[in-house]
Amino acid sequence: MIEKKIKICALTTISKTMDWFVVDSMRNLSNNGYDVTLICNMEEGFAERNSDYAKCINIPMSRGASLHDIIKVPIQLYKLFRREKFDVIYYTSPNVSLYASVAGWLAGVKCRFYNQCGLRYVSFKGKKRSLFKFIEQLTCSFSTTIRGQSPLNRQFAIDEGLCPAEKISVVGIGGTTGVSLKECDSFNANEAKLRLRDKYGIPVKGFLFGYVGRVNADKGINELITAFLELQKKHDDIYLALVGMIDDTNPISEENMRIAKENSHICFTGNVPPNEVYAHMAMFDVLTHPTYREGFGKVLQEAMGVRLPIITTDVPGPSEVVENGVSGLLVKDHDSVDLCDKMELLYSDSSLRESLSLQGRMRAEKYFDRAIMLNNILKDLNSTLGV
Repeated sequence: MIEKKIKICALTTISKTMDWFVVDSMRNLSNNGYDVTLICNMEEGFAERNSDYAKCINIPMSRGASLHDIIKVPIQLYKLFRREKFDVIYYTSPNVSLYASVAGWLAGVKCRFYNQCGLRYVSFKGKKRSLFKFIEQLTCSFSTTIRGQSPLNRQFAIDEGLCPAEKISVVGIGGTTGVSLKECDSFNANEAKLRLRDKYGIPVKGFLFGYVGRVNADKGINELITAFLELQKKHDDIYLALVGMIDDTNPISEENMRIAKENSHICFTGNVPPNEVYAHMAMFDVLTHPTYREGFGKVLQEAMGVRLPIITTDVPGPSEVVENGVSGLLVKDHDSVDLCDKMELLYSDSSLRESLSLQGRMRAEKYFDRAIMLNNILKDLNSTLGV
């Protein structure tokens, strides 16, 4: 326990990111002597859920590019940082990380800690890629400490010239707050499956491929829909559930969206409460996550926790969460044919599904249980601050 409370301010652009990747670690830091402040664009109920351990400050921000935010938010943060005199600012998600790193540098915050959860410019091309890479370089340059989400993502950042090797490291084998295996085991999976399949009109005996996350192009949803439609030509008992918000800032093709919404075997659930994510996974037969880029893949860790076989892409992050052929199957990114082949393999091979599920759960218990991950974060931050 820290004798003198260290003031830490955690920032994300929107509260969903804070809920998914930050609040558990901040609650643990609070329990271990830190004075915690949370800043983001807060949805209704966020402050109430977190005010028992943290001061919550709502600052309206957009996820997409906003000239208004670029001008206004850094000024707000600068004034706040000067007033509060935080020992460390800890930021995650691209937009607010730029604003906070610049404001923190101007305000003289000694520890500006960048939790680099994925690099959005990777999937861009041309001038757009150059611009967003430059923004990433700015964020890194104004930060004193950077944590990559996996060894391969760390090496990519170094190779791309985003930061020097001595400035960036990885906590544990990677990831953020991991998966609560206690919560994974706290409900009746079969009851959840029956309840939710009935809610969404999915037959109990249907074979359900599932996805959890933002429904957008970078997550490989175009390829997932294409692969599913191809597989559906052979098997009329398969279904696809897309669990998460439809992301208008990086949309899938209009044609794929139209086809998917007209297909009675494809279900869009929209956002679900955080405490319902594991239950929604429990209704799947296979998790399909064909992302183009990823920090590490928290959804994959959660799927391991609820004993799901996994198909994901052979890119930095996911390829480090999953051991190919052991705890999941890897496919080429942007490749709907390879994805379709792996989906058919798991559809037809129940023994392989069972083996992947078992090995995935064992891997989660060894590396990704929340207690392990939170302790890793605490030790890393204490070491960074010299306490």
